[in-house]
Amino acid sequence: MRRLVSFAVVVTACGLAAAAASQNAPPRATQTPYQTTELSGDPTREVMLYGNFFPPGAGNPFHTHNGDQWVVVEEGELLYIVKGEEPRLLKVGDSVYTPRGTVHRAQNASDRPARTVEVQISDKGKPRLVLAP
Repeated sequence: MRRLVSFAVVVTACGLAAAAASQNAPPRATQTPYQTTELSGDPTREVMLYGNFFPPGAGNPFHTHNGDQWVVVEEGELLYIVKGEEPRLLKVGDSVYTPRGTVHRAQNASDRPARTVEVQISDKGKPRLVLAP
């Protein structure tokens, strides 16, 4: 009986710890694809149009793309960070161009949500995003 009670206590403690950890997990950015089409005149590349939603505190890890990317902030504010450079604060209406292979990330450091609309021209059939080491 003592073992059964001990087991129940351990299981309950693990469940509470997991629940607490999930509540402390940082919010994640979500992406909504709008359209993907072949680049006119170049069947080896594709154009993607998508939106990103960043809840307060959400961001993405450092990464690169196998193509060029254009971003415009539609709502809120985001820190645009190129590895090794000072962060740049982007506000509504601000845009940024990210050349192929640039190690970068975005972070919503505010207490309000942020949204972007993005266009990317990438090599067809290759990963669109590669996490940076």
